[in-house]
Amino acid sequence: MELLRILGVFSLLSILAIGGGTAVLPEMKTMTIDQQHWLTEAQFRDIYAIGQLAPGPNMLMVIAIGNKVAGLPGALVAFLAFFAPACLIAIATSRVWNHFEGSPWRLAIQRGMAPIVVGLMLAGTIAIARTAIVGEKSQICLAFASVVFVLLYFGKKMNPAVLILAGGLMGLIFLR
Repeated sequence: MELLRILGVFSLLSILAIGGGTAVLPEMKTMTIDQQHWLTEAQFRDIYAIGQLAPGPNMLMVIAIGNKVAGLPGALVAFLAFFAPACLIAIATSRVWNHFEGSPWRLAIQRGMAPIVVGLMLAGTIAIARTAIVGEKSQICLAFASVVFVLLYFGKKMNPAVLILAGGLMGLIFLR
């Protein structure tokens, strides 16, 4: 029964993941924490952080969620449920998309989707920030997040891995 719930949750999220996995983070958080009660906010935040550090797509975090819920079968079902529908939709869409190259409708769709994708990604960022910037030391966390934003937005070609390591070190020093 649990495997069917994993299949349902992650296949729905896969279909909704327009613009990438970050776009569905708020809904993933709602479904895995509030509706299914598979994770706590701290567990979700930690799994997301590990997904950011691991090589490959950051949405491989679904494997860790599936594993926590139903072991190895859960991990496999979550992986396939999240990536297979999106992959099939992308293949089908790319064939149609290429067929209409040069069409004014294609350009209109691209222009219309851009703000939607940006909005969904921003919502995902806010959802993760709400789980990370909490507690009595929330001002320190907010300061870390602000510094990282400024460095990445205004800095010149800074490697995010350096900021992740620096954030870990700062957390060790200031957030014990």
